[in-house]
Amino acid sequence: MTCEELLRYLSDYIDHNLDEALTAAAQEHLSTCHNCRVMLDTTQQTIFLFREQGKRTIPAARRQRLFDQLQDAFLQTKADC
Repeated sequence: MTCEELLRYLSDYIDHNLDEALTAAAQEHLSTCHNCRVMLDTTQQTIFLFREQGKRTIPAARRQRLFDQLQDAFLQTKADC
């Protein structure tokens, strides 16, 4: 497998959606290609961070203050026009 092929299959590799032959070829390539290992690791870390970000919530009182500030800013901008 080449670097370009690995890139094409990277998402499916991460999601474990490749057949056995492609998975084996990807693993073999990753065992010898530092750049592709870095790309795989970076992609997996990005996915992890994105998923973790979605778990954070803003407390209700703080969220309301933010919405109020946005509304005030919007109304002020509208008044200035």
